[in-house]
Amino acid sequence: MKLISVCVGLPRQVIWKGKSVTTGIFKQPVAGRVMMRSLNLDGDRQADLTVHGGVEKAIYAYPMEHYAYWQQELPDEALPWGAFGENLTVEGLSETTVNIGDRFRIGTAEVMVTQPRFPCFKLNLKFGRDDMAKRFLNSRLSGIYFSVVQEGEVGAGDAIEQVSRDEHNITVADIVQIYVREATIDLMRRAIEVPALAADLRTYFQQQVERQH
Repeated sequence: MKLISVCVGLPRQVIWKGKSVTTGIFKQPVAGRVMMRSLNLDGDRQADLTVHGGVEKAIYAYPMEHYAYWQQELPDEALPWGAFGENLTVEGLSETTVNIGDRFRIGTAEVMVTQPRFPCFKLNLKFGRDDMAKRFLNSRLSGIYFSVVQEGEVGAGDAIEQVSRDEHNITVADIVQIYVREATIDLMRRAIEVPALAADLRTYFQQQVERQH
Protein backbone atom coordinates (compact mmCIF):
# COMPACT_ATOMS: atom_id res chain seq x y z
CA MET A 1 0.00 0.00 0.00
CA LYS A 2 1.33 3.38 -0.98
CA LEU A 3 0.60 7.11 -0.86
CA ILE A 4 0.53 8.29 -4.49
CA SER A 5 -0.25 11.99 -4.08
CA VAL A 6 -0.86 14.57 -1.34
CA CYS A 7 -3.43 17.20 -2.38
CA VAL A 8 -4.46 20.41 -0.62
CA GLY A 9 -6.60 23.44 -1.35
CA LEU A 10 -8.04 26.48 0.38
CA PRO A 11 -11.72 27.44 0.10
CA ARG A 12 -12.62 29.60 -2.87
CA GLN A 13 -15.70 31.41 -4.11
CA VAL A 14 -17.29 30.02 -7.26
CA ILE A 15 -20.58 30.69 -9.03
CA TRP A 16 -22.92 27.69 -9.29
CA LYS A 17 -26.42 28.05 -10.74
CA GLY A 18 -26.23 31.80 -10.36
CA LYS A 19 -25.23 31.75 -6.70
CA SER A 20 -21.89 32.32 -5.01
CA VAL A 21 -20.68 29.18 -3.22
CA THR A 22 -17.62 28.73 -1.02
CA THR A 23 -15.94 25.36 -1.46
CA GLY A 24 -12.70 23.63 -0.58
CA ILE A 25 -13.19 20.78 -3.06
CA PHE A 26 -10.56 22.06 -5.49
CA LYS A 27 -7.36 20.27 -4.42
CA GLN A 28 -3.94 20.30 -6.08
CA PRO A 29 -1.08 17.84 -5.63
CA VAL A 30 1.85 19.30 -3.69
CA ALA A 31 5.51 18.35 -3.72
CA GLY A 32 7.58 17.57 -0.64
CA ARG A 33 6.42 16.59 2.80
CA VAL A 34 3.29 17.99 4.41
CA MET A 35 2.30 18.10 8.07
CA MET A 36 -0.87 16.13 8.83
CA ARG A 37 -2.66 17.63 11.81
CA SER A 38 -5.72 16.60 13.81
CA LEU A 39 -8.12 18.60 11.61
CA ASN A 40 -6.43 18.67 8.18
CA LEU A 41 -3.19 18.90 6.25
CA ASP A 42 -1.14 22.09 6.35
CA GLY A 43 -2.31 24.27 3.45
CA ASP A 44 -5.74 22.64 3.34
CA ARG A 45 -9.09 23.85 4.66
CA GLN A 46 -12.73 22.84 4.43
CA ALA A 47 -15.34 25.49 3.65
CA ASP A 48 -18.52 24.33 5.37
CA LEU A 49 -17.55 22.75 8.69
CA THR A 50 -21.14 21.68 9.39
CA VAL A 51 -20.81 18.90 6.80
CA HIS A 52 -17.10 18.71 5.98
CA GLY A 53 -14.00 18.34 8.10
CA GLY A 54 -13.83 17.98 11.85
CA VAL A 55 -11.97 15.33 13.79
CA GLU A 56 -13.84 12.40 12.23
CA LYS A 57 -13.44 13.69 8.66
CA ALA A 58 -10.00 15.24 8.96
CA ILE A 59 -8.40 13.49 5.98
CA TYR A 60 -10.07 12.11 2.86
CA ALA A 61 -8.37 9.35 0.86
CA TYR A 62 -9.36 8.13 -2.59
CA PRO A 63 -7.98 4.98 -4.23
CA MET A 64 -6.06 5.60 -7.47
CA GLU A 65 -7.58 2.34 -8.77
CA HIS A 66 -10.97 4.09 -9.05
CA TYR A 67 -9.65 6.61 -11.56
CA ALA A 68 -9.82 4.04 -14.38
CA TYR A 69 -13.56 3.61 -13.76
CA TRP A 70 -14.14 7.36 -13.83
CA GLN A 71 -12.03 7.83 -16.95
CA GLN A 72 -14.39 5.40 -18.71
CA GLU A 73 -17.47 7.10 -17.24
CA LEU A 74 -16.21 10.62 -18.03
CA PRO A 75 -14.01 10.19 -21.12
CA ASP A 76 -13.79 13.91 -21.86
CA GLU A 77 -12.81 14.87 -18.31
CA ALA A 78 -9.23 15.53 -17.27
CA LEU A 79 -8.71 13.65 -14.01
CA PRO A 80 -5.48 14.67 -12.27
CA TRP A 81 -4.82 13.37 -8.76
CA GLY A 82 -7.08 15.25 -6.37
CA ALA A 83 -9.92 15.42 -8.91
CA PHE A 84 -12.41 14.04 -6.38
CA GLY A 85 -11.42 16.48 -3.66
CA GLU A 86 -9.26 13.95 -1.87
CA ASN A 87 -6.33 14.86 0.36
CA LEU A 88 -4.57 11.57 -0.28
CA THR A 89 -4.59 9.56 -3.48
CA VAL A 90 -3.72 6.05 -2.33
CA GLU A 91 -2.85 2.68 -3.82
CA GLY A 92 -3.90 -0.65 -2.33
CA LEU A 93 -6.68 0.51 -0.01
CA SER A 94 -10.20 -0.64 -0.88
CA GLU A 95 -13.60 0.15 0.63
CA THR A 96 -14.48 -3.54 0.45
CA THR A 97 -11.49 -4.70 2.50
CA VAL A 98 -10.77 -1.81 4.90
CA ASN A 99 -12.69 -1.89 8.17
CA ILE A 100 -14.07 1.05 10.12
CA GLY A 101 -11.58 1.41 12.97
CA ASP A 102 -8.57 0.10 11.05
CA ARG A 103 -5.41 2.08 11.75
CA PHE A 104 -2.63 2.88 9.30
CA ARG A 105 0.77 4.53 9.50
CA ILE A 106 1.62 6.94 6.69
CA GLY A 107 4.97 8.66 6.99
CA THR A 108 5.24 9.67 10.66
CA ALA A 109 1.45 10.07 11.05
CA GLU A 110 -1.13 7.51 12.14
CA VAL A 111 -4.74 7.56 10.96
CA MET A 112 -7.93 5.64 11.71
CA VAL A 113 -10.81 4.82 9.34
CA THR A 114 -14.08 6.48 10.44
CA GLN A 115 -16.51 6.43 7.50
CA PRO A 116 -17.09 6.58 3.73
CA ARG A 117 -17.78 9.80 1.89
CA PHE A 118 -21.34 10.64 0.99
CA PRO A 119 -21.11 13.38 -1.65
CA CYS A 120 -22.92 16.71 -1.60
CA PHE A 121 -23.81 19.07 -4.45
CA LYS A 122 -20.26 20.45 -4.47
CA LEU A 123 -19.16 17.41 -6.44
CA ASN A 124 -21.70 18.50 -9.09
CA LEU A 125 -20.15 21.96 -8.96
CA LYS A 126 -16.61 20.58 -9.27
CA PHE A 127 -17.44 18.60 -12.42
CA GLY A 128 -20.03 21.02 -13.82
CA ARG A 129 -22.64 18.25 -13.92
CA ASP A 130 -25.98 17.97 -12.12
CA ASP A 131 -25.69 14.19 -11.82
CA MET A 132 -22.16 13.77 -10.44
CA ALA A 133 -23.02 13.36 -6.74
CA LYS A 134 -25.67 10.78 -7.64
CA ARG A 135 -23.28 8.92 -9.96
CA PHE A 136 -20.60 8.98 -7.28
CA LEU A 137 -22.92 7.43 -4.68
CA ASN A 138 -24.24 4.87 -7.18
CA SER A 139 -20.70 3.83 -8.09
CA ARG A 140 -20.09 2.75 -4.47
CA LEU A 141 -16.53 4.05 -4.95
CA SER A 142 -16.85 6.24 -1.89
CA GLY A 143 -13.30 6.73 -0.75
CA ILE A 144 -12.31 6.65 2.91
CA TYR A 145 -12.33 9.25 5.68
CA PHE A 146 -9.69 9.15 8.42
CA SER A 147 -9.32 10.71 11.82
CA VAL A 148 -5.74 11.55 12.78
CA VAL A 149 -4.53 9.45 15.73
CA GLN A 150 -0.99 10.85 15.64
CA GLU A 151 0.09 13.98 13.81
CA GLY A 152 3.08 13.68 11.51
CA GLU A 153 4.56 14.37 8.10
CA VAL A 154 3.44 12.63 4.92
CA GLY A 155 4.63 12.76 1.34
CA ALA A 156 3.99 11.11 -2.01
CA GLY A 157 5.73 7.75 -2.18
CA ASP A 158 5.29 6.95 1.52
CA ALA A 159 4.35 3.38 2.37
CA ILE A 160 0.96 2.88 4.01
CA GLU A 161 1.34 0.29 6.76
CA GLN A 162 -1.55 -1.28 8.61
CA VAL A 163 -1.06 -0.85 12.36
CA SER A 164 -4.19 -2.69 13.53
CA ARG A 165 -7.39 -4.19 12.20
CA ASP A 166 -10.75 -3.56 13.86
CA GLU A 167 -12.23 -6.79 15.17
CA HIS A 168 -15.84 -5.83 14.38
CA ASN A 169 -15.17 -6.45 10.67
CA ILE A 170 -17.51 -3.78 9.34
CA THR A 171 -16.04 -2.50 6.10
CA VAL A 172 -16.34 0.98 4.62
CA ALA A 173 -18.42 -0.60 1.84
CA ASP A 174 -20.76 -2.08 4.47
CA ILE A 175 -21.47 1.42 5.77
CA VAL A 176 -22.35 2.63 2.27
CA GLN A 177 -24.70 -0.35 1.89
CA ILE A 178 -26.42 0.47 5.17
CA TYR A 179 -26.69 4.16 4.26
CA VAL A 180 -28.42 3.44 0.95
CA ARG A 181 -30.71 0.95 2.72
CA GLU A 182 -29.47 -2.17 0.99
CA ALA A 183 -28.33 -3.93 4.17
CA THR A 184 -29.92 -6.12 6.81
CA ILE A 185 -30.97 -4.76 10.18
CA ASP A 186 -28.40 -7.13 11.70
CA LEU A 187 -25.57 -5.46 9.78
CA MET A 188 -26.85 -2.07 10.91
CA ARG A 189 -26.85 -3.20 14.54
CA ARG A 190 -23.30 -4.53 14.19
CA ALA A 191 -22.16 -1.23 12.68
CA ILE A 192 -23.57 0.73 15.62
CA GLU A 193 -21.30 -1.31 17.92
CA VAL A 194 -18.10 -0.11 16.19
CA PRO A 195 -16.52 2.54 18.46
CA ALA A 196 -14.65 4.20 15.59
CA LEU A 197 -17.76 4.82 13.46
CA ALA A 198 -18.45 8.54 13.01
CA ALA A 199 -20.92 9.71 15.67
CA ASP A 200 -23.46 11.23 13.27
CA LEU A 201 -23.70 7.97 11.34
CA ARG A 202 -24.11 5.96 14.53
CA THR A 203 -26.96 8.24 15.61
CA TYR A 204 -28.60 7.99 12.19
CA PHE A 205 -28.34 4.18 12.12
CA GLN A 206 -29.63 3.96 15.70
CA GLN A 207 -32.71 5.93 14.67
CA GLN A 208 -33.26 3.57 11.74
CA VAL A 209 -33.03 0.53 14.03
CA GLU A 210 -35.51 2.05 16.49
CA ARG A 211 -37.97 2.70 13.65
CA GLN A 212 -37.93 -1.01 12.82
CA HIS A 213 -39.54 -1.85 16.16
